Amino acid sequence: MKKKLVIFGSRDAAQLAHFYFTSDSDYEVVAFTVDAEHIEDKSFCNLPIVPFENVTEHYPPDTHEIFVALGYSKLNQIRKEKYLAAKALGYRVASYISSHATVLNEDRIGENCFVLEDNTIQPFVTIGNNVTLWSGNHIGHHSTIHDHCFIASHVVISGGVVVNESCFIGVNATLRDHITVGELSVIGAGALLLADVAPEGVYIGSATERAKVPSTRLRKL
Repeated sequence: MKKKLVIFGSRDAAQLAHFYFTSDSDYEVVAFTVDAEHIEDKSFCNLPIVPFENVTEHYPPDTHEIFVALGYSKLNQIRKEKYLAAKALGYRVASYISSHATVLNEDRIGENCFVLEDNTIQPFVTIGNNVTLWSGNHIGHHSTIHDHCFIASHVVISGGVVVNESCFIGVNATLRDHITVGELSVIGAGALLLADVAPEGVYIGSATERAKVPSTRLRKL
């Protein structure tokens, strides 16, 4: 029998969580929940939405688990707040780990993690609570990703890296081996990190500039 799951959220991330949990897990999604002030409809994905303020009355924590499907707004602090609130209500907080991910770290993955397809998690990696690993990342051996981080797609984290709490790492970023990223740091798309990052660091990769020649003058295309 599948375990009953309530998803916190009613936006794109919640719809994706519903898809993944429904198609590739031993959970049955039975409802959604959000704060009462954010309820815009009675249902989402053909399932009921109930106010988070009284979710325990409808879906008790002794028979249901919860998953907080939120993005990285305010450096993951909103997702952190709701994750901790769900735990305070007594819920067990589920994680989703894709069957299409390569996970070799003896399941050292915390609660409310969202690990999508084509991630490679090498041996001796530790992943904390409330961590999102979007699709296609490489997490190198002996690395540690602490709580409340969001790793976008196609990030390369080399061996022995430490990413501290509440960091955001953008698509195609590369972190060399044995460096430490301080908490609340933002590593932008395409950035290359070769040394430690102090807390609250912001590293933005360079955008490609438009060529002076228009596409109509490129003879080989």
